[in-house]
Amino acid sequence: MKDNTIDRNVFGEPLVPCSFDPLTGFMRDGCCRSESSDQGEHWICAVMTDDFLAFSQLRGNDLSTPRPQWQFPGLKAGDQWCLCLSRWLEALAEGCAPLVVLESTHQFVLDRVSLEILQRFEARP
Repeated sequence: MKDNTIDRNVFGEPLVPCSFDPLTGFMRDGCCRSESSDQGEHWICAVMTDDFLAFSQLRGNDLSTPRPQWQFPGLKAGDQWCLCLSRWLEALAEGCAPLVVLESTHQFVLDRVSLEILQRFEARP
């Protein structure tokens, strides 16, 4: 959203890419950052789970089915993907929020989710 600045993660450090395989990010550059046209705020780098993928499909966003016409391979458990903040919050409320890669999650998330909550869902290697 800030064009001429370095995007930062929730620790205030430079944002680390989330995934290049599959290639993620609103701008398909591997990073969970956005621009003004990103209504979904794709800021959370999450590790997909079967439960979350099923939840997302029930909410009308099928992330599992490949869509070759969009160069989208379909996601599976273990893949990292930039999620919309609102979808992650929905999943949190429903008890199926996926783990989060904090170094790859944009600091803008902190406007609506505390670091303490994010740390409870931290993906650890």
